[in-house]
Amino acid sequence: MFETLGFETLGPREVSVLFGLAIGAAFGALAEATRFCLRRGLVGETTERRSALGVWLTALAIAVVGTQGAVHLGWIGFGEHRFMAADLPVLAIIAGGLLFGAGMVLTHGCASRLTVLAGTGNLRALTVIAVFAIVAHATLKGILAPLRTTLGSYTVALGDAVSLAALPGGALLWSALITAAALTYALRSGNRPIVLLGAALIGALVPAAWIGTGFVLYDEFDPIAFESLSFTSPASETLFWTVASSSIPAGFGTGLIGGVIAGAALLSLIAGRFRWQSFSSPRETGRYLAGAVLMGVGGVLAGGCTVGAGLAGVPTLSLAAILVLLAIVVGARLADRALSASPSGSSGSIATPAE
Repeated sequence: MFETLGFETLGPREVSVLFGLAIGAAFGALAEATRFCLRRGLVGETTERRSALGVWLTALAIAVVGTQGAVHLGWIGFGEHRFMAADLPVLAIIAGGLLFGAGMVLTHGCASRLTVLAGTGNLRALTVIAVFAIVAHATLKGILAPLRTTLGSYTVALGDAVSLAALPGGALLWSALITAAALTYALRSGNRPIVLLGAALIGALVPAAWIGTGFVLYDEFDPIAFESLSFTSPASETLFWTVASSSIPAGFGTGLIGGVIAGAALLSLIAGRFRWQSFSSPRETGRYLAGAVLMGVGGVLAGGCTVGAGLAGVPTLSLAAILVLLAIVVGARLADRALSASPSGSSGSIATPAE
């Protein structure tokens, strides 16, 4: 479809950067306003958890409806996507999900939340994202790559049953069940309608990105990656594009990260919420850096984060994405329980980065 858009000097990759900036800016502003974060929905005080999880599930419900609607219309398809690989790297997914979940508890936020916080002046979050990106790249292509390949070699053959769409009832039934369950919880979460509207707009960005990269910008002579909201690979790409832009071209993910930071910064400045913040002690610094390492390794092993595999992955109905999300949830809960039971302090003893 790209050739019909009338661009004469820009190719699909260049336009995808601008598209990523727009999607990222919208996500950054909306996530800053709604305090969008799955970690907040899993640990902490009960009322806070219910509210945060309601926001996250509202976004998921809209993402499912929009993504499967686009599939039904024939605009996009996930048959060749990595989420639908016939051989499920179950050991890497489970280990990665557990590590990522534990890491986001240590850092008081997942990769998406910390990227948003970096835009609001939080230097703790910015440091974590930088370390997260370095470790993710090391796990993808560097010194930690053997760990990824070794764990990834343990697979379970799923055959055609790689998606909920292959189960009895098909895509329509399972999409309806996920959407109904998510919205039922969200409507009982105690959130104000304006907050749920913001969450719904976040969810709409998921199919918008899928459609943009997989249909609108599709060019068989100059293909780009088919992707949606994600933070693990884009964080790595952005970091190394920043230091070697002459040899590493920018893409949708690079634009996405830049847009998220810019969108969050702009809204926080307008709303008077921009505050410079940093670490308060060496112990806190060590805790955050450890969490960044765990998230970097875990995000690559699992094939995504709470947004890449969760918010954007689950709407594809991929069993792999669902398993990643479940492993992240378990990892976060176990880490929170371990920190709460530790004689040296609880998870609540870590300074909260302007959540």
